[in-house]
Amino acid sequence: MNTIVINPYYTLIIATLVLLVGRLLVGKIKLLQNFNIPEPVAGGLLAAVIIYLLYLKYKISLDFNTNLQDAFMLFFFSSIGLSADFSRLKAGGKGLIIFLGVVALFIVVQNSVGVGLASALGQNPIMGLITGSITLTGGHGTAGAWGKILETDYGIKGATSLGMASATFGLVLGGLIGGPVARKLVNNMGRKPITDKTTDNVVDTVVEVFENAGKQRLITSKSAIETMALFAACLSFSAIMVSPTVTAYLPEKFTIPQFVWALFFGVLLRNVLTNAFKVNMFDRAIDVFGNASLSLFLGIALLNLKLWTLLDIAVPMLIILAVQTFVMCTYAYFVTFRLMGADYDAAVLCAGHCGFGLGATPTAVANMQSVTERFGPSHKAFLIVPMVGAFFIDFINAFILTTFIGF
Repeated sequence: MNTIVINPYYTLIIATLVLLVGRLLVGKIKLLQNFNIPEPVAGGLLAAVIIYLLYLKYKISLDFNTNLQDAFMLFFFSSIGLSADFSRLKAGGKGLIIFLGVVALFIVVQNSVGVGLASALGQNPIMGLITGSITLTGGHGTAGAWGKILETDYGIKGATSLGMASATFGLVLGGLIGGPVARKLVNNMGRKPITDKTTDNVVDTVVEVFENAGKQRLITSKSAIETMALFAACLSFSAIMVSPTVTAYLPEKFTIPQFVWALFFGVLLRNVLTNAFKVNMFDRAIDVFGNASLSLFLGIALLNLKLWTLLDIAVPMLIILAVQTFVMCTYAYFVTFRLMGADYDAAVLCAGHCGFGLGATPTAVANMQSVTERFGPSHKAFLIVPMVGAFFIDFINAFILTTFIGF
């Protein structure tokens, strides 16, 4: 097999082309619109298929640089933190607490399903955690961190590779099922798609973060530069917190991914600057950079989706992952929806839960955007999901995983 390494510049160029193709596909294909498939997922899957065909015919593997992917992920989570002032967190109130409980319960269900099926299929029960919240709720970062621990301390050979394949599987499926689940719930309510779309209008007022991704924002070069400085501060702090100097003082199995620190410092920086120093935060610039980073992160992530590695996963793991997908759909449809109020906001929350319950928070936000662009805004969902999916859930997941491994 010949491996062609794509440098960061060409990776960025190809990723932008993937996003443009995805937009074209969603705009032209009614089926993708009806199921609310995010544009990066549509374009990324087409690119993955093309790359797979190149592999089959010519045995060529394209290795896209992941440094930009990681950087865009950190930019996205920084933008969430920089947009989360304490007044918005208070506005989440009871709904945020309930949703956090719903998600925590699902992690227990997810790991129970994984461990139970692994045992039934004659596998090491810990293998079930790899196809549980380590990779599905945790994503690639958590998969890499725990994979090393499982290989070193528990003798699970290939845990990191299997974890990466499982996380990639979840990233794709999370983007595919979120929209259809929400669409079914919305249709049951009799809600019709909105007809007054203002995505081409220039908006000069602060809107809810990421909720209206298609709308234009009036920003200046000055505000853009100052916002980039805030992003740089978040990325610098996150790099320090994951450096060996700091991690040496943390429990070995209690890993906190770098993006969590970027989000945390964004929240801290936002509220210190606005409350203590009365600094005017440029929400419009934060929105633009955050949404662009979200799309580019998903585009590059799916470019690195090597379908042949998924096909090479052992049959037991494919069975577990298929069941996990069904469990996620069922849980979101019957549990998340009802406990969150059984209304339109709850339906959008279900799309988000499917996104980070199987994939990652960027997938969750993309899922919700695809629903709200068609059926109207949901302030509640865009307030709750980014904070729970990107911040709180990683701490809860680490605690639950440690408990499961202990047993």
